[in-house]
Amino acid sequence: MASDWITRLADDERKRDDTRLRGTEAAARKADLVRVHGQRLLDALRATIARDIETFRLEFPGDGAREITLENGRADGGFIVRKPQFPTATLDVSPRLNSAAVGCQYRFIPTNGLPPREDRIELGFIGDGDQNLAIKHHGTGQVFANADDLSEYLLLPVFTGRPR
Repeated sequence: MASDWITRLADDERKRDDTRLRGTEAAARKADLVRVHGQRLLDALRATIARDIETFRLEFPGDGAREITLENGRADGGFIVRKPQFPTATLDVSPRLNSAAVGCQYRFIPTNGLPPREDRIELGFIGDGDQNLAIKHHGTGQVFANADDLSEYLLLPVFTGRPR
């Protein structure tokens, strides 16, 4: 007959195994969700950003200081948004679907001789367990349920040329 402590230990180990298995299964479901829907969400974001850039430019026709460009075509599916005239700003969006993340790097170049300022934010894909995928800002915890909200968040510093 086994001692009581062995029986308790075995029960605890079974609970740990079950918890570990559920965590592994949840991670696999999330990876599948990102694999299936992540690129679609990034494509929607890129299209929304292109639309928002065009809408902004139409508000200021012929104003070179507010000229914004979108550069597509990177191998990783990322893109770059540039505001080349003062105040100069760049946003580089680099998706990493295999790690369910999107890196965003801002670069602001002041005209007063100071060195460029770089800000980085890390966004992550989150799922609700079903087929819904959203993007979350790891630093603030803010969740962006659609491309419109995320586009506004990402583009505001570029359009104004001022860091958040």
